[in-house]
Amino acid sequence: MLYWAEGAKARNSVGFANSDVQMVRFFCRFIKEYFETPPERFTFSLNVYTGNGLSIGEVEGHWLEALELPRSCLRKHVINHFPTSSSGTKRHRLPYGVGRLCLNDSRVIQHIYGAIQEYAGFEEPRWLDGPPQKRRPKKRAPDRV
Repeated sequence: MLYWAEGAKARNSVGFANSDVQMVRFFCRFIKEYFETPPERFTFSLNVYTGNGLSIGEVEGHWLEALELPRSCLRKHVINHFPTSSSGTKRHRLPYGVGRLCLNDSRVIQHIYGAIQEYAGFEEPRWLDGPPQKRRPKKRAPDRV
């Protein structure tokens, strides 16, 4: 149910983002234990503001320790130097930013989608078929003269 509320609805990968470290930790532990997924298979990135009194290394360390992931899981972060939406008046609200956990595994995501549909009593074919694809016109071979 956490994934239904907070997860990215992709066809072949599990993406889960939240600012609550314990929630992401719980979800990560569930995936590791239930699907027997080694920590090295995950990727992790941050959306974090600077100017919160913490270095990027400290923020990374906080998340990696909580999620029990190796440094090799880290990917490129989104770093916002100054929150334009609040004009800087609401500093320190999310000192550790928002963490995004990802696992590229069709078997796991399809299992999660199936469980959500079973528990909630509905069918969502888009989750299985993926989003509609735009058709590209076929390229024609050049005319020979």
